[in-house]
Amino acid sequence: MNYSTLAEDLASHGYVVVGFDAPYRTSVVVFPDGRVMRRTPENNPELCAEKAQALQDGCVSKLLTAWTGDIAFALDRLARLNASDPSGRFTGRLNMTRIGVFGHSFGGATAAQFCHDDARCKAGIDVDGQPFGSVVHSGIPRPFMFLLSDHGNESDPVSRQIGANIQSIYDRLPPDGRLRIAIRGANHFLFSDDGALLKSHILLRVLRMLGIVGIDGRRQLAITTYCIDSFFDAYLKGSGDSRVKLASPQYPEIEVLP
Repeated sequence: MNYSTLAEDLASHGYVVVGFDAPYRTSVVVFPDGRVMRRTPENNPELCAEKAQALQDGCVSKLLTAWTGDIAFALDRLARLNASDPSGRFTGRLNMTRIGVFGHSFGGATAAQFCHDDARCKAGIDVDGQPFGSVVHSGIPRPFMFLLSDHGNESDPVSRQIGANIQSIYDRLPPDGRLRIAIRGANHFLFSDDGALLKSHILLRVLRMLGIVGIDGRRQLAITTYCIDSFFDAYLKGSGDSRVKLASPQYPEIEVLP
């Protein structure tokens, strides 16, 4: 799992964290009986996004439908375990009325669309994901946060369209349940465990010189976990102000966007 850092941090705050691999979506899925399912090119979101008309391409639409369907299926199975787990381990132990959904990159886009589609999502977070789907024009009727890397002064047509899509969703969020945060110096790819593994000072120095990263990867992950924890605590646990404020002197890299 590429997001163990984020998952383990949430678990340490009392959350039951569920991540899953879906056949034909994850690079390789091995079933208990030995069957191996590999991802096909048409199920690779990176290849879809490379297409000239990615913002409207049917490939993206099909993937978004499949990925949101995977979340719904996982929640159905969790509800069954909560009602009656044969092992007794999870019976009555899962609070299915306080479900938060988050994801990174295309997973963030999936979280946004799922929270638009399914009322079981009570709060959601898109971690630096380009939004797609009907959510762009319909919004989300529940608390939601966009947590973004440092996109600087990107002004190319694709970046402007992505910004406009995020703005469209943000404008349709509940006024007391919306946040848009940027982390100064953060890199899109270091929201995963790569941020914790990137420890070479020489490599970091080169990446900073090239303008690829602006802060240490572990620092980026620490800020990310703080933001995710704070947002979910406010809207899932009910602790703190309903209009959660994430600006913190401990993390001056956090920029709260209007």
